[in-house]
Amino acid sequence: MSYPEDVFSRMFEGEGRGRAGSKTDQGLLYPKKEEEEEISLQEIDDTLLTNIFNVMLSRRSQRKFENKLVEDWKVEMIFAAADTAPTAGGFQGFEIYNIKNQEIKLRLVEAANKQPYVNAPVVLVFCMNPDRIKMNFPPNILKKFSLQDSTLAAAYAQLAAHALGLSSIWIGMIDEQKIMSALGTGYVPASILCLGYPQKILQPKPKRSLRELIHEV
Repeated sequence: MSYPEDVFSRMFEGEGRGRAGSKTDQGLLYPKKEEEEEISLQEIDDTLLTNIFNVMLSRRSQRKFENKLVEDWKVEMIFAAADTAPTAGGFQGFEIYNIKNQEIKLRLVEAANKQPYVNAPVVLVFCMNPDRIKMNFPPNILKKFSLQDSTLAAAYAQLAAHALGLSSIWIGMIDEQKIMSALGTGYVPASILCLGYPQKILQPKPKRSLRELIHEV
């Protein structure tokens, strides 16, 4: 069985990557200062073998989270999933902001029409970065590509979170300028993804009939 450090080493450049959760920056997907945490390799194995259809069929938006920290290794796997999302030309025209600062979380609540569940254990802001897309198209097309890239990355992250036993809520009603001000960035936000452990498990809502949804022409 391939363990997560082997999976990540194939997905990310750089040498010397240690076990997920290592104190050294080389063993992390991105530099952090958190203390080392215990990781269940069996739990990671189970996640990597999760049936994607089970994940999609059982996912449900959740607005009430437990007051419980999400393990670093789970957040890193969510980032890894987002990094695999298909993008225009493979240029990955998006950026992810992992919000740790409580004051910024509260500012995001205000920027998201005062939706209180934006103040979640894990808050990720997916932003557009059309400058990364090195293709010969007009700026409005590159912006559209970047929006699509950001959206796909957030969707991959959301499914990965559910596979890891977390719940999520996708926030699309946002004041872009307020978020950019809170983050101190020039990147335009596309969405906010709020993650955490659910207070209770919700059953999926009924979806449209495929006969109604699919149009053959």
